[in-house]
Amino acid sequence: MSNRVVCREASHAGSWYTASGPQLNAQLEGWLSQVQSTKRPARAIIAPHAGYTYCGSCAAHAYKQVDPSITRRIFILGPSHHVPLSRCALSSVDIYRTPLYDLRIDQKIYGELWKTGMFERMTLQTDEDEHSIEMHLPYTAKAMESHKDEFTIIPVLVGALSESKEQEFGKLFSKYLADPSNLFVVSSDFCHWESVLWNGFTNELPSFPQRGMSIIEQLDPVSFSNYLKKYHNTICGRHPIGVLLNAITELQKNGMNMSFSFLNYAQSSQCRNWQDSSVSYAAGALTVH
Repeated sequence: MSNRVVCREASHAGSWYTASGPQLNAQLEGWLSQVQSTKRPARAIIAPHAGYTYCGSCAAHAYKQVDPSITRRIFILGPSHHVPLSRCALSSVDIYRTPLYDLRIDQKIYGELWKTGMFERMTLQTDEDEHSIEMHLPYTAKAMESHKDEFTIIPVLVGALSESKEQEFGKLFSKYLADPSNLFVVSSDFCHWESVLWNGFTNELPSFPQRGMSIIEQLDPVSFSNYLKKYHNTICGRHPIGVLLNAITELQKNGMNMSFSFLNYAQSSQCRNWQDSSVSYAAGALTVH
């Protein structure tokens, strides 16, 4: 067995966000400084994964709710954009690089997940092509910088799961979500307008994303699935969100009291008619009472 440390490069640095550490640090600091933190620290957040010029300020609303003094493990659940996956996949590397500092994958938790037989391995190529997890790494590094040697990450690429698979993975992750030293980051952009318009819901445009957001805030995975079936809203992180909602449902059965609220909503550009296209972004946090 070789002990060579394998790294995933910051493959989207220089295009989706700046590759300069000092510049990136200043940018993230600027966005975070404009946001209030809520009273309770987040146990999970939903935040977007587009280029930072589009969604960096929106994502800050979620990351501001992270408490680095209690967080020791960060699960990052991102959808697969390039590779068809019917399950979830784990990375094959040890280290994820960012322009700020390197993040270590938690091999102990990976071992536990691997033992369940529910996961595949992603190749390095798949890992570096995918942006849904990477776009959360600089923000994770920034939010945790005061405790940067005291935490690990657990990146999980989430496939196009059936409802029953979302339930199974929700159940599996629920025991990790129950632990206050764990944080879940769910990676999702919110609504791709052109698909909504083509599906004939033009007259509902203004309230459309808000309806999806309020359904997520109800913490009911079944209502969320029904909403997606009705509107065909292309929330690209719908499966990671589905896994989170199922994990929450599992914990609620055991008497845990939680609430989720969206803290910010933004669009890449304003949509005024059916020819426009736009992506919307939302940031929110789950707190335990």
